[in-house]
Amino acid sequence: MFTKILIANRGEIACRVILTARKMGIKTVAVYSDADKEARHVALADEAVHIGPAPSRDSYLQADKIIAACKATGAQAVHPGYGFLSENAGFAKRVEEEGIVFIGPKHYSIAAMGDKIESKKLAGAAGVNCIPGVNDAIETAERAVEIAQGIRYPVMIKASAGGGGKGLRVAFNDKEAFEGFTSCRNEARNSFGDDRVFIEKFVEEPRHIEIQLLGDSHGNVIYLNERECSIQRRHQKVIEEAPSPFITDATRKAMGEQAVQLAKAVKYQSAGTVEFVVGKDQSFYFLEMNTRLQVEHPVTECITGLDLVELMIRVAAGEALPLTQAEVKRNGWAIECRINAEDPFRNFLPSTGRLVRFQPPKETMFASDTDHWQGVRVDTGVQDGGEIPMFYDSMIAKLIVHGTDRLDAIAKMREALNGFVIRGVSSNIPFQSALLAHPKFVAGDFNTGFIAENYAAGFHAEDVLHDDPDFLVALAAFVHRRYLQRASGISGQVAGHEFEVGEAFTVVSLGAGGKTAQTPVTVVDFQEKTGSSAVSISTRSYQFCSGARLGTARIHGTCNGTPFTAQVERGGVGGANKNPLALRVNHNGRQLDALVLTPRAAELYTLMPFKAAPDMSRFVLSPMPGLLVEVAVVAGQKVQAGERVAVIEAMKMENVLFAINDGVVDAVLATKGESLSVDQPIVRFL
Repeated sequence: MFTKILIANRGEIACRVILTARKMGIKTVAVYSDADKEARHVALADEAVHIGPAPSRDSYLQADKIIAACKATGAQAVHPGYGFLSENAGFAKRVEEEGIVFIGPKHYSIAAMGDKIESKKLAGAAGVNCIPGVNDAIETAERAVEIAQGIRYPVMIKASAGGGGKGLRVAFNDKEAFEGFTSCRNEARNSFGDDRVFIEKFVEEPRHIEIQLLGDSHGNVIYLNERECSIQRRHQKVIEEAPSPFITDATRKAMGEQAVQLAKAVKYQSAGTVEFVVGKDQSFYFLEMNTRLQVEHPVTECITGLDLVELMIRVAAGEALPLTQAEVKRNGWAIECRINAEDPFRNFLPSTGRLVRFQPPKETMFASDTDHWQGVRVDTGVQDGGEIPMFYDSMIAKLIVHGTDRLDAIAKMREALNGFVIRGVSSNIPFQSALLAHPKFVAGDFNTGFIAENYAAGFHAEDVLHDDPDFLVALAAFVHRRYLQRASGISGQVAGHEFEVGEAFTVVSLGAGGKTAQTPVTVVDFQEKTGSSAVSISTRSYQFCSGARLGTARIHGTCNGTPFTAQVERGGVGGANKNPLALRVNHNGRQLDALVLTPRAAELYTLMPFKAAPDMSRFVLSPMPGLLVEVAVVAGQKVQAGERVAVIEAMKMENVLFAINDGVVDAVLATKGESLSVDQPIVRFL
């Protein structure tokens, strides 16, 4: 067995590998860029080596620097994680040639499956079902349109070396095919250094279901059941679960056996995943093979009790698989939510910056504890006070739960999301909460178009369903009453003029544009020692009991005897609606900004003037921090609505800004190559 390995990656997956290596008694070496010098994976590793500037092309994609770091530290093996060089056959080959073990499949297996065009041919030859399409590289956008017309829309345009949702577009007409081809090529060239693109038929109402494989150097290959990955946004997975609520045991067995056939055909060793698109009649077709560890591997670990990272290391060291196909377990149900740094209320724009507060829910399940079920697990590469840089992907953490069945897992995930505190950057937690509460998701009735169909107009606060919105109002009143109790106990008050707390309050809900709603409430039977009181709204009563300390964001307690977890802060992030006296309440993805006032103060509040935000309708503003890679207009140019204005690159994705109205450009206020901040003006119209 190895005594020291190097992790050629960063963030969450680097930390994940380090934890398993530590469990196995193996020392670890981290590599880091300028942007990651204070990152969590650097602190966790036994050693760390600096490998270059922040952009990944100058650091994490530099094979020479990683190999040099191995030699300098005496690392005997390299674990590539996912992304970066993990599926680079040339890197795997060079590592082996340098006498270092690559903890992953052999380079020839990566090469065979890494090319999406050639992999389909190999899959067909191995007896795996394949999707109709043209698997030859396409040279021009015009040719892409011709092929799409021949296959008939909709079609999927994919970069041969793509992955993670990058270099992939779905086109429903000639215009989308033309533009999609160009965007795919650009993203593929920038992300993978390979701009080959191909086209295949897009299966409508498809499910994305993948089979986890394990192979060793002794010719053994097994499949570890499936993962349901159909909840996607822009072809990037949002929620994954295992097993799938859709496929039958017969389909599971057929998919698993075909995946094994393909793996054996390319002499596959290590962990890998064969992805399938599955029709509503349970017909399935080969999509691609990922020759690496998947982001969503924890859900498989939960239901099988296996540590996939440990098995990868043992296989790389020459050991045989410790179990047969018949010994693979399937216990309970696991769900993973990807917690990303993005603002779901602003079309999921990337959100970078410092994590002013990062408090994940308490973990009750660990990678080293394979016999412990029905728990909560958090895989992350960040920490309180850490930075979310603009140079890499947007993932903050992976939240994983394991329950006895699917409904139990959904309930545990909703509660865990309630307790996940992230401040300083926006996150997609409200969106995840809305998905988990959606009746169709709960029923298992969805496909890869679920998000596009149900949130076609974007995601808005009203899309977050809550069983009892008055609960948030009552909780705000309860917490405010606790603040007042502390104020009433301050010493030195003038006799006869002590601060007295009444029972009648008005909760003023603060909406956009200065809109407010007022709810009369009463708070009685306050018990300081037990942290309990009764809040009445109209004819309903909420009996709260919580020992949470004031000033903490997360509150655990009971309401009418039922346990709950919520988040309540005075002022919220930057002040709820810019009012430092307001409370911000979050529960089940629903947010309430409110002032809790006496009835008289609430009357006076309605008379307060509202200061409207300045009119910025003449400006095109940067919706996120990022790099301005293109300005498509010049001063004096007439622009029509929908016309391309600028392109911003952030977190490895291109974001195109379009004009929303016809107009004439007055001035271009930013230059190509400039680093932009949020809401920075780029173009001004007359």
